[in-house]
Amino acid sequence: MSKLEFINASCVDEEVDAIVNAANKYLASGGGVCGAIFSRAGYKELTTACSKYQIPLNDGEAVITPAFNITNAKYIIHAVGPDFNRTPDAFNKLFNAYFNSLKILKENNLHSISFPLISSGIFGGKLSNPTIESARECIKAYNKFIEDNKDYEINVRLCAFTKHEYDQIRVLLD
Repeated sequence: MSKLEFINASCVDEEVDAIVNAANKYLASGGGVCGAIFSRAGYKELTTACSKYQIPLNDGEAVITPAFNITNAKYIIHAVGPDFNRTPDAFNKLFNAYFNSLKILKENNLHSISFPLISSGIFGGKLSNPTIESARECIKAYNKFIEDNKDYEINVRLCAFTKHEYDQIRVLLD
């Protein structure tokens, strides 16, 4: 049976088939979870794998690479969340970042995935609560995926890195 859970952890540390990188449209190393993933996977290896994709990617798109030196996951799915500083009403793009990641999971016959809160940091813009908005779009994407793929089981972990973020989002699953 498929399940969605919220946890207080880094998505990079989860034992899953695929971890999700909150990627930029150039698939380049950045800060936050993106920087942590590049550091753990191996900057050179991951940069080379990412360079095989035609960039820039559009908001909401996702691509997959091996996890290289990350031993707790097989793959990294790079999902480009929207920058709400530039596009304050891009909720459909945020939904697509989550949903397209789940589609790639299935296309690669994978069943477990850990997400960060996409577009909830510096890309959160002037949203009143980017953490909650990100979690809501994750829930919508999960529900749509389950509806569309009733016979395909997935285990989704939405990872809130800080206790404060976790306390904000955990009420959404009650």
